[in-house]
Amino acid sequence: MYAYDTYDHALVNARVEEFRDQVNRRLSGELTEEEFRPLRLMNGLYLQLHAYMLRVAIPYGTLNSAQLHTLADIADKYDKGYGHFTTRQNIQYNWPKLVETPDILADLASVEMHAIQTSGNCIRNVTTDHFAGAAKDELFDTRPHGELIRQWSTFHPEFSFLPRKFKIAVAGATVDRAALRWHDIALQAIIKESGERGFEVYVGGGMGRSPFIAKTIRDFIPEDQLIAYLEAMLRVYNQAGRRDNKYKARIKILVHEMGLDAYKDAVEKEYALLDKSNIDAPKAELERLYRYFLPPTLEVLSEDDEEVAALAKANPLFSVWLDRNIDAHKVDGHRIVTISLKPHGGIAGDATSEQMRLVADLSKDYSQNELRVSHEQNLILPHVALRDLPTIFKKLDAAGLSTANAGLMTDMIVCPGLDYCSLANARSIPLSQKIAKRFDDIARLQDIGELKVKISGCINSCGHHHAGHIGILGVDKKGVENYQLLLGGSGGEDASKAKILGRGFDEDGTVDALERVIDVYLRSRNDGERFLDTYRRIGEQPFKEAVYDH
Repeated sequence: MYAYDTYDHALVNARVEEFRDQVNRRLSGELTEEEFRPLRLMNGLYLQLHAYMLRVAIPYGTLNSAQLHTLADIADKYDKGYGHFTTRQNIQYNWPKLVETPDILADLASVEMHAIQTSGNCIRNVTTDHFAGAAKDELFDTRPHGELIRQWSTFHPEFSFLPRKFKIAVAGATVDRAALRWHDIALQAIIKESGERGFEVYVGGGMGRSPFIAKTIRDFIPEDQLIAYLEAMLRVYNQAGRRDNKYKARIKILVHEMGLDAYKDAVEKEYALLDKSNIDAPKAELERLYRYFLPPTLEVLSEDDEEVAALAKANPLFSVWLDRNIDAHKVDGHRIVTISLKPHGGIAGDATSEQMRLVADLSKDYSQNELRVSHEQNLILPHVALRDLPTIFKKLDAAGLSTANAGLMTDMIVCPGLDYCSLANARSIPLSQKIAKRFDDIARLQDIGELKVKISGCINSCGHHHAGHIGILGVDKKGVENYQLLLGGSGGEDASKAKILGRGFDEDGTVDALERVIDVYLRSRNDGERFLDTYRRIGEQPFKEAVYDH
């Protein structure tokens, strides 16, 4: 994985001391909250309902063991002993004291981490496929390009004050595990027949109150010409994006109002004018970044293991865990392990400091000192030998981390909601816990199969409800928390926008409605159909009748 050079160290350390001075001036009263606000936001520090919240960047979701140990230490030293992993592959601390935040940033800098560009109207943390570099279906590892975009965008003087926040995702597999087309700009890896590497470029996706699925603006841009093309796209947005209304300031609105063809023409004209030799990284730089992300040298092993087979036969939970939480690796005899942060009754995305330390140790002992954070709020061990799975399962099980529900109904994406967020209308966490309790039967979950439930506490969509097979949106109904059901969304390669089913319910009513939706699916599905397939085949009416006319 990428290691800081002298420039990175100097930049991050200088930023820590700069923020320390800003905090001191705020505490002394020299700066008002209004003056301090943009300064803290540029360092990932929000003011939530009850306390400050610090959001730490995990570029392209990749960590090493030492970094996760430090995140665990920070949780103990400065917070309440846990951290919350987010849908942008970041981690949030919900209870830091303002006076201690510069020390947190200093601790992060000691392991080559920071909180830059996790807030504000800038290019945010670049996300990618959490299986990058390990997935069997991958064309090529796109983390070098994620790192290149991070370096290009960090403190870019022209793009530090965009009309609104800006999100870029890049992925290299045939299966979309990064929700590409829900991003402002998305890059899908392509290899031409000639062997040339590059990307299909999407633009104008996003959630929030005006959801749009991104459209293709370029069928192919060579990888060594990527940055200049991104620069042209950002320039057009920066010049033409609305700044008078924050609800209409995202690039998705610009593309929608201009029309894709007009936006594309403007980008191509801008691209033609750019001095690309001063923008695109030299091939030597891209090759340097590729070297940081070389795959680990893994011994090719047998695809059969007697101990794994014996434990799967003796322990049904291990067998289900193998089925749900283990994915194919590009090297025979190895697997990718998804560690669910959705234990029954737990809070989606939360991990205690002790759990983080365990996963950090497992990554060091069994996964080439690498781990990942997924946008679905789970942790990943990307390079595990098949023979080590029984040992890892037992260690995870002892720590409450062996929940075998990856991709199932209880593997929900859930925003912090009204328990923490000052923007939320409704609580997401208690609702998710009630849903998990109602469907707390692994045999039933297995029977239902792949089903992605995503819950947002408000229209800002941090819980990705627009992309849920079943989305749930918290709204305020005359001072009372209320929840709307949406059906038919997808964040995958078959991206689609979920549609509101009808009037909302209170918390218990929502769980009951969900039960009836599932019943319709189970009665109506054909062999092999996922929930989403059945919904697309039969439409919303049977679900609507079951929910509202029972």
